Amino acid sequence: MKRILALIGAILLIGMYAATLIFALMSSSLAFDMFRASVLLTIAVPFLLFAYTLIYKYLKSKK
Repeated sequence: MKRILALIGAILLIGMYAATLIFALMSSSLAFDMFRASVLLTIAVPFLLFAYTLIYKYLKSKK
């Protein structure tokens, strides 16, 4: 389970880093909003994966 979550997290982060770079280079009117959302998700995804890992450890140790 941990390996699967780690792989999903790594793929999401790589995708978000690429999206952040692309949005930073775009000159569209929506580019800044997409850039901000991408930066926010780049911060939020690792935090959520860490929280899921803690919850998984807690629930696994109770059994």
